[in-house]
Order: sequence, then C-alpha cells, then structure tokens
Amino acid sequence: MSEQRITFTADGITLAGNLAIAAPNAPAVVLTGPFTGVKEQVTGTYARLLHDRGLTTLAIDHRGFGESGGRRAHEDSQGKLSDLRAAVTVLTEFTDRIGVVGVCLGGGYAIRAAATDPRLRAVAGIAGAYNSPARFSAGDPAAYRRSLLSFVERYDEELPAVAPGGAPAAMGGDEPYAYYGTSRSAAEHWENRVTWGSLHSLMTLDALGAAPLLGDTPLLVVHGRVDDYCSPELAAAAHEAAPGPKELLWLDASQHIDLYDVEPHTTRAADATAAFMHRHLTSTVPRLASDRSPVREPV
Repeated sequence: MSEQRITFTADGITLAGNLAIAAPNAPAVVLTGPFTGVKEQVTGTYARLLHDRGLTTLAIDHRGFGESGGRRAHEDSQGKLSDLRAAVTVLTEFTDRIGVVGVCLGGGYAIRAAATDPRLRAVAGIAGAYNSPARFSAGDPAAYRRSLLSFVERYDEELPAVAPGGAPAAMGGDEPYAYYGTSRSAAEHWENRVTWGSLHSLMTLDALGAAPLLGDTPLLVVHGRVDDYCSPELAAAAHEAAPGPKELLWLDASQHIDLYDVEPHTTRAADATAAFMHRHLTSTVPRLASDRSPVREPV
C-alpha cells in the first residue's frame, strides 16, 4: 500500500492521518477506531485491508491521541466528531463518494458522524460500541448517576488504559490487556493512560440515539455473536433503528478483540465492508479479496 502521512486541522488542532489513494476518484472511507487507539493499530489494519479491496482510506489519530495535538489522553466526544468532519473535508479533495468505517468505539462515532454530515454516504460499524445512556441507566438510574459523579470528581486525573491481573484500568480485564498490553498492538505513539473524564464521555455518549437520524444513509453492522465489551444487543438495536438500507453480519468470534486482528474474522469483516461501500458509493462491486463471500443473515 502506498501510504502517506498527512496533517490537517480541526478547531485549530493539528491532526495526523495516514492516507492511501486507491485510484483516481476511487470511493473513499475515513476510519475511526477503539477507545485510546491510534492509526497504526486497529484502524491501520482495516485501512490496509480496505485499500487492498479498492478503497481510498484515511486512518486518523483523534485529538489527544497518537501524533495528533490536543489535550493528551482525553476522550472528547464532540471533538472527535469535529475531527471526522475535518477528515471528510480532506477526502473531498479526491472524491465525493465518501463513507465512514468505525471499529469498536468508532462504530458509535461513525453513526453519529454520518447522522450529522450528509457528505458521508455510507457507514459501517465493525465490533461497534453503540453506547446508549438511556439503556445504561435503565436498570439502576441511581447507580448510573453515582458512576458519573465518581468520574466527574476525578475528571482530570489519569489511570491506565489497560492493566494485567485485574488491576484497575479504564478497559479492565484480561481481554483488553491481551491486545493493548502485548506486541499485538505495538505502536510507537500509543500511550497506556487516559483521563477519568474520558469514562464520563463514554458513559454519556449517545450513539444508539443517532441511528434513527441516518435517514436513507446505508448502514452495515458487522459484529461478533459473542462480545463481552461491545454489546451484541446494542449492535442489533442500532441496525434495527436505522431507517435506510441496512445489513447485519454476525461473525462467530469468541472475543471482542478477535475482530481486531484474528483471522478469518478480519478478512470477513473487510470483505463485507468493502463490498458494502463499493455497492453504495459506486455502481460496481469488485471481486472480494478472499475466496469465500460473507454470509449475511436476512434483514
């Protein structure tokens, strides 16, 4: 892949991205990824896979992370949406056939971005986190508000993003550590830290509520049948709530991070996403890179 590092600005903040042009006027996608993730990790993996399948790709470091500027290690929900709008503007220099692909937390941001930026003509979420404060608080509103208070009280303090052996971390448990705490995710500019205020941003981000606002923008949801970190139930709800053309592909993954870098899941996700984007951003669907076409359940 012929990839070039670029910089651009959003709200006066310098952002970094990796841009790979597939062909003149090829359909293009901007990629947004997991909580604390940087462009050399999951979004970089999918950028390569999608570029191999004929898409121009732009994987970015959101503000505060990787090589981008901004407040370090802090999840800024509105800021990330501004980052995506700026990235779309970059891609308009090459084509008007633009989609957005979000992985993990990026799946929710992808829906939010597409709901508010009509330049995005298709959206795909892979192992997406379709957060819903209403659903988070439904079982125990008092506990939900206590959690928010605890995040606000320590808003500017930091904690590890991941930690071994069940130690306190923003992404607790062995599974996130198996990716971010090992060589699987090795990236020079990733940092194992995040603010407590970032957890407040996660718990108040309404991604699911944006799905009905997509209008006729096509939506693809690719998700593992088993996922302890990004709810399959919320993935199904996001798909159900979208009013336009939509597809839902369930993969037989056993862990959330299987869709980060484990075969055959990443290839199947990339095949489905590339075919979906080509179908809705152009009139021609290229041959899939793998020998086996994805099997979709009826929608």
